[in-house]
Amino acid sequence: MIVVIDYNVGNVKSVCNALQHIGCDAEVSRDPAQIEKANGLVLPGVAAFGYAREALGSADVLVRQAADACKPILGICVGHQLLFDESCEYGPQQGLGLIHGAVVPIPAEQTVPHMGWNLVELPEEMELLAGLGPAKHFYFAHSFHARVEDEQAKVAHTDYGFPLTASVQKGNIYGVQFHPEKSGPQGLQVLRNFHAICKRRV
Repeated sequence: MIVVIDYNVGNVKSVCNALQHIGCDAEVSRDPAQIEKANGLVLPGVAAFGYAREALGSADVLVRQAADACKPILGICVGHQLLFDESCEYGPQQGLGLIHGAVVPIPAEQTVPHMGWNLVELPEEMELLAGLGPAKHFYFAHSFHARVEDEQAKVAHTDYGFPLTASVQKGNIYGVQFHPEKSGPQGLQVLRNFHAICKRRV
């Protein structure tokens, strides 16, 4: 079972629906017992970083415990940003610190927000992106991006006038800045890959 953590941040239901569409046993919950027995967790999010961090509340402990137990965790959009140490969106905000780095504004000379389809270069060594070939288009909607400062992390980029972090992987921690649930067949493949990663852990 995959648990989509319920913390009132916009795309929780649509992510769960996408997982169920591809045949996953998935449910929305923040119940500690459900999270503990899940094979994997998804941390979605459509909101400002600070709001999402506050809404996550005490569930942050459950996410950290799952990370320490080597349970696969997938962050999507703001959920991806929460995996990092900090953000400067609406003032200094602390993240979960699972991947070293900071969430910073997209440079003002680029169109903000970054919204629409962008081509992502897909490194072969990133298992979340397996089977998709060297590059695919995914759907983005955000104004801040993650600046990865973790030597243990693998990173996929998209060109947005600079190399923008599109996906990150560090051990059992995975993140995507784009929305797989809105990215058509290739987005569903990313979710299938995460499901497969979770099943291998059983």
